[in-house]
Amino acid sequence: MADRRLKVFYTVARLLSFTRAAEALHMTQPAVTFQVRQLEEYFNTRLFDRAHNRVSLTEAGRTAYSYAERIFEIYEEMENAIREITGDVSGALSLGASTTIAEYMLPALLGQFKRRYPEVNVRLRVSNSEGILSMVENNVIDLGVVEGPVQNRNLHVERCRLDQLVAIVPPGHPLADRSVLGVAELMPHPFICREEGSGTREVIADYLQQQGLGRNALAVCLELGSPEAIKGAVEAGMGVSILSRATLDKELALGRLVAIPLDPPLTRQFSFVHQRQKFRVRAMEELLGFARDYCEGQTGAPQPPAP
Repeated sequence: MADRRLKVFYTVARLLSFTRAAEALHMTQPAVTFQVRQLEEYFNTRLFDRAHNRVSLTEAGRTAYSYAERIFEIYEEMENAIREITGDVSGALSLGASTTIAEYMLPALLGQFKRRYPEVNVRLRVSNSEGILSMVENNVIDLGVVEGPVQNRNLHVERCRLDQLVAIVPPGHPLADRSVLGVAELMPHPFICREEGSGTREVIADYLQQQGLGRNALAVCLELGSPEAIKGAVEAGMGVSILSRATLDKELALGRLVAIPLDPPLTRQFSFVHQRQKFRVRAMEELLGFARDYCEGQTGAPQPPAP
């Protein structure tokens, strides 16, 4: 309902970037520039200073931004209040998830959510944890689901469920008959890991440090971009790895891989992440509530919200 020009201006002002605003709004950059210029012509003043490839707000721009924020808050309150009365849950949501979560947790969750709320359209973006956090912060997506710790204090983090990571080796490997492993016992073997920025890789590095080893103590021979690629490489005998137990059901059932718990156990949190000040539509509130209930039914109960 809100004026399109005002929404475009508000997004550019918050991100201080025409390029990032265009991505967040799913528009071309010339279209974003056109909308801002129309608003500037309406007010007969510049709202942005553009110098040395940097964008900043003028005094008028700062005033417009303050009012725009209040306007959108009121619009959101009105829409939520009316939808509370009518019981309507509809609209579009942009959801982002790290690779492991997108491939092994979200299909079942989103399938159940769509059956309950068929009028909500969910767009899913997949990246590593670092990429998802960047998309949430830059308003490219409404809600992120990531693995491992989140250090960004500008974002609200709500822990979802606990995930166990285990060592994986091919059948016949010298470690395959072990019932439990210390991580140091993996050090002599070629290790296959996720790429930089992956939540899985960061959790493993933190675990190594906690065990008194260097964050790069494992003999990395290969970096791959997904759990599926890592499982295939381990199955082919190219090395060993550490992956989420939730990703291994098929390979363990078929006897293609052997999973060995680590001692001490290696666990991590899956977490929901969204902007602290983001205007939340009813559909997003319903998705968050639905996801909390879903996680309660999985291994590991949700934890209290992080401070």
